[in-house]
Amino acid sequence: MKVHQQSRRIVRPLVLALAVSIAPAAAIAAAPTTSATVCQAEWGSLAKHRAPFTGKQITNVRSGQHPCFDRLVIDVNGDGEGRPGYIVKYVKRVTMDGSGANVPLRGGAKLLVIAKAPAYDDHGNLTYKPANRKELVDVTGYRTFRQVAWANSFEGQTTIGLGVRTRLPMRALVLKAADGGRRLVVDVAHHW
Repeated sequence: MKVHQQSRRIVRPLVLALAVSIAPAAAIAAAPTTSATVCQAEWGSLAKHRAPFTGKQITNVRSGQHPCFDRLVIDVNGDGEGRPGYIVKYVKRVTMDGSGANVPLRGGAKLLVIAKAPAYDDHGNLTYKPANRKELVDVTGYRTFRQVAWANSFEGQTTIGLGVRTRLPMRALVLKAADGGRRLVVDVAHHW
């Protein structure tokens, strides 16, 4: 009986020590990580559109990378009325407005982005003049975007070709800018 009591005295502290050392490790393993991003793009790949044209003009084209998607932003100034409409859809090829010439794009899929706003003012002066029509923005190293190319501004609308890795979920929306202008935003997810 003495041996049995001695074993209990030794075993209990060992079990307690083991439980105390395992508990924090289990809690850490079970705790969700705050740095991990859950990407759930339920946007789909069908055409997105919004009807109205606007008298506002395009002033810039830029892009950005986010944890779940790549973003194209078309800045529209604060002059004129209304929010710009758009058409964003996957196509077999993007063509130049006016001439119909092909706009070559890198990537496995091509997005036609039409902003229903001109890139010129009422006198025909350009409000946005790309430095390089084939590379509006540098998307080197982006997970989804492969190329952003100019396809012209003609008859009150502006067309941009967006080459992407493959056909992926996307969305389009218009956001209000702090200066009163608008931003046409096109997001393409990194994966389904």
